[in-house]
Amino acid sequence: MTGNAGKTYRLVLSGFYGFRNSGDEAVLKSILTALDEAADHAGIKLKPIVLSGDPEWTSKQYGVEAVHRMKLRDVRRALKNSDGLISGGGSLLQDATGLGSIPYYLGIMALARWCGKPTFVYAQGIGPVNRKMFEPFIARAFRKAAYVSVRDEESATLLRRYGVPPARIDVVPDPVMGLPAWAAAGEDVASPASGGGSYVESASAKRADLVEDTPPVVGVSVRFWRGDRADLDRAAAALEALAGRHRVRLRFLPFHRGADEDASRYVMERLGSAGASAELAPAHDDPQQMLREVGRCALLIGMRLHSLIYAANQNVPLLGLSYDPKIDQFLQRLGQRAVGTTEELDTEYMSQQAVEILRDPERWHQACDAAIARLKKEAGKPSKQIVSLIRK
Repeated sequence: MTGNAGKTYRLVLSGFYGFRNSGDEAVLKSILTALDEAADHAGIKLKPIVLSGDPEWTSKQYGVEAVHRMKLRDVRRALKNSDGLISGGGSLLQDATGLGSIPYYLGIMALARWCGKPTFVYAQGIGPVNRKMFEPFIARAFRKAAYVSVRDEESATLLRRYGVPPARIDVVPDPVMGLPAWAAAGEDVASPASGGGSYVESASAKRADLVEDTPPVVGVSVRFWRGDRADLDRAAAALEALAGRHRVRLRFLPFHRGADEDASRYVMERLGSAGASAELAPAHDDPQQMLREVGRCALLIGMRLHSLIYAANQNVPLLGLSYDPKIDQFLQRLGQRAVGTTEELDTEYMSQQAVEILRDPERWHQACDAAIARLKKEAGKPSKQIVSLIRK
């Protein structure tokens, strides 16, 4: 313990927060939780200030101070009154979804430096970066950062190629691997059996399902990607084939309010006779509620990266449908490969892989559980490093 024991430090958090995307909200929740644990262990206090698309909602949801991410004066004031900036996690520095993301997040990092504050990169996924003009700016920002961590080796390789010294890059798991699925008193999760109501998940509830010989719950996470929606048509055909091979209850889990609900309904409408066994879960605002939803599944079939990370967090067997290299990169860390992509999906192969897992889940666990345990253990490393650095 040093002389600064009990001191309060203010850290600004920059990411895709306040848009009610379950994956990004889970990243924020995970970082806040990990920082709180690291600070408590170090004997200091942290006060987070989150840059959010909806500051009022973020403050209410997490009990933290928040300012609007696009109001430059408020952002600058928050940075000037802080002890540093955390950028991440998530896929912030990529230009696949538009040209604005990279300049925005690098701009926030630059503003922090202009305010004389250290910057910390927290488990980011870098890329795809299709425009070379961005590369030197990314390299400069990361060379000037006090700490850099990325969530996969491919991101580290990109940074090394851009000129960031290898010794300065930590490869760590996605923060959500460390998110606990605790249930606070009075918290409920919507019941998958009814599509409403409530329950608190427990191991005894899962055993009761087995005793009653109810069909296993297969969680499904889909999103819009292709303009012609051929990827979702193929996913529907594969799920229908699965229902024809094995009695299941398909539970669609929307990780992005609105868009994923619409994508789920689109697939559900194309399930044919299997549609009778399909239901749509609520789009939970609290990521830990969605985490517990996933924990009730016997299998998770997902397009969204964080649907797969949630499943791994809960040691639920998973099959990934890849629309982006980040899906493949995460699966590789489990020693797995995508069961299909948005460009090509063998519906019979996917349904057969799902049936094999449902019939013999232990085989999947033997292959993946050790890797999952390692990722969970390493997920808190960035928070510990950041706390150590700000104390100095």
